[in-house]
Amino acid sequence: MMFCVKCGKEEITFDGLCIDCFLDGKQLASLPQYIDLERCASCEEFHVGHRWLIREITEAAKDAVENKLAVIPGMRVMSIGMLVTEQDEKNFLVNADVEGELLGNIVTALCETTVRIKNNVCQRCSRQLGNYYEATLQIRSGTKDLDQHIRDETVRYVRDRIESMGSVNRQIFLTKVEEVPGGVDMLLSSISLGKSLAKELADMYGAETKEAAKLIGKTNDGNDMYRLTYLVRMPEYHLGDVVMHNGMPYKLSGVSKGNGKLIGLNDFRETSIRSSDMHSLKVHTKKDDLKKATVVSISKGEIQILHPSNYSTIDVKVPSGAVIGETVDVADVDDVIFYVP
Repeated sequence: MMFCVKCGKEEITFDGLCIDCFLDGKQLASLPQYIDLERCASCEEFHVGHRWLIREITEAAKDAVENKLAVIPGMRVMSIGMLVTEQDEKNFLVNADVEGELLGNIVTALCETTVRIKNNVCQRCSRQLGNYYEATLQIRSGTKDLDQHIRDETVRYVRDRIESMGSVNRQIFLTKVEEVPGGVDMLLSSISLGKSLAKELADMYGAETKEAAKLIGKTNDGNDMYRLTYLVRMPEYHLGDVVMHNGMPYKLSGVSKGNGKLIGLNDFRETSIRSSDMHSLKVHTKKDDLKKATVVSISKGEIQILHPSNYSTIDVKVPSGAVIGETVDVADVDDVIFYVP
């Protein structure tokens, strides 16, 4: 124990002063008079620190205040209580109650500031509004025109994937979707995004992919700058189609990483086909072109239906355990009617 050189109190001293005299007149915590908080006028996210974040406006104001709070050297902040008062739609008065630890003692400090909302445009929105893109994802078909169902399905998949990835990486976005003769083009924010999505779609549909680069200029440090085009050419076949394989009819029931799953329409057995053999599949009937037949009666392993063309009554084999409704999908293969599960 030593005596405080200022007040004479006997206790632990800091630079010859007791804790009270040491802290006397010192500003333990401070805030600037004004804090400008940027809000993107397009996406309405707030710029706090070095990040754009989705926040409710008062929470964003608290984040901005905490980011700008300064405390005396050696003080460890333990908690900050804040009261945010809206003065108008662009100005918020914030009172901060700071509790901390300094030289083994619990200390408190009060300070205030005004948070001013400033409209701006974040880099992502600026790029989107300026039609910025680094890669083009082209979806095409092996036939003349891309099936509308596949077009909608692939665009929806790309949108969903970008929304998911963009939630953790602001540099990921979809600039534009353009319907073009024979397919659809999607302009993407990054080359890596285009490459990743092209591979995912190729794996999902057993599609063929190609890549092409175009020199568009130089970077600030003199390196070549390219735009990449990723072509995903969808096969003629799609899930649900009736295809011919080794002279027999099958339903294409699955595609994964280029490999296929087939269900035989003769015996309803499932078989696999390697990606290297998928090109041999010949589409007999597209899923949307399957005929509807009315069920007349049901017996074990068979149903009676009305022939979709001449309306005669015919027997058709069905898989065990099949749930049969009033109508069923059928395919006519060389004048033989097959039930399509």
